[in-house]
Amino acid sequence: MLDPKRTVAELRELQELTGNPDGAQRVAWTDTWVTAQEWMASKLEGIEMEFDEARNQWWTLPGESERTLIIGGHLDSVPNGGWLDGALNVVAGSEVLRRIADEGRPPVTVRLVSWADEEGARFGRSLFGSSAAAGSMADQDELRERKDADGVSLPDAIAAHGVDLDRVTEARSQLENAAAYLELHIEQGPVLESMGLPLGVVLGTYGVERHQITFRGQAAHAGSTPMDKRRDALAGAAKLELELREIAARVGDGAVCTMGGVVTKPGIVTSVVETAECLLDQRHLDAHQLAELLSNAQAASRRFAAEENIDVEWERIWNIEPILFDDELIQLADESIREVAGTSHRLPSGPLHDAAEVSRAGIPTVMVFVQSLRGLSHTKLEDTKEDHLELSVQALDRLASKVIDRL
Repeated sequence: MLDPKRTVAELRELQELTGNPDGAQRVAWTDTWVTAQEWMASKLEGIEMEFDEARNQWWTLPGESERTLIIGGHLDSVPNGGWLDGALNVVAGSEVLRRIADEGRPPVTVRLVSWADEEGARFGRSLFGSSAAAGSMADQDELRERKDADGVSLPDAIAAHGVDLDRVTEARSQLENAAAYLELHIEQGPVLESMGLPLGVVLGTYGVERHQITFRGQAAHAGSTPMDKRRDALAGAAKLELELREIAARVGDGAVCTMGGVVTKPGIVTSVVETAECLLDQRHLDAHQLAELLSNAQAASRRFAAEENIDVEWERIWNIEPILFDDELIQLADESIREVAGTSHRLPSGPLHDAAEVSRAGIPTVMVFVQSLRGLSHTKLEDTKEDHLELSVQALDRLASKVIDRL
């Protein structure tokens, strides 16, 4: 029998086990993350479990057919993260898996997956495990050069957990019989709360353009260099940061632009800034409008560089196209939400999710969102009402049943 209250209790248990007063500490490729994986395995004893070549963790209920329904999520967190981000997906999925197992052999195979390193918190590479399984990972050469804040390389860190970077894409075999993929997640935004709704169905995930922008000027003495003679790299960066707001407003339809970091050199109070390295993240659900965001920002940066007599360079860090989820599964998710909550709402996802990688692999995919209080996530303040969490487990369970009936 489905027990949504057990899901909430287990999430609290995981919070106590892998968190501290600053929040969740389940960063991928750390001992705390492994502790979470071992804890999850203990909750599903008796159900076949394995790790694939990317250290994605799989549980399998064999069915009468090899056609497979996959329910997925991730146990890793950002440093000082919330108790629900990712973990809700896996723990709720385990409750659905137990309910199905209690009823005997299902008509189709049902699997639960906890994807490895969704967050990319340690090395800046999000969706590691799901992109390996989906076959879209093609940046291994670049990943070999990645290091964490302590100088540990990505290949060395994952090797300590039994993962060989050259073999991670062999995880593709896990999706061979996949016929549908479901993912429950906290919204991580304010929309559902502003509408007074506990649950919503996700239309798709935003496309992302992520770049490093470097403005180059000339270091000069802060006291002896007149203001009109300066080639101040930070001035270009500052102008661009403010212009991004206008660009997002002009493009519209949910466009977002974020300059998430600026590093200046020489970085001393007595010198004009010579270089300003900026990190820019741009997102949109429409591919053409995403391209418009990027071209507008590039044009603005060149304009400001000319105004300040400085140079500007762009380097793409990463990008992913917008992903639209399966129409039939969206309809089934809508029905499931209405049955347990009375009202549903369709909305896009700004944050990235493993579901996007699965969808890119050609597998019909849908996500269900549950309301986030104050729209907060990636912080210890992240929270969702417990009755809403229980409704989300019920909605996921009903959705799983509807999908199984149609496979």
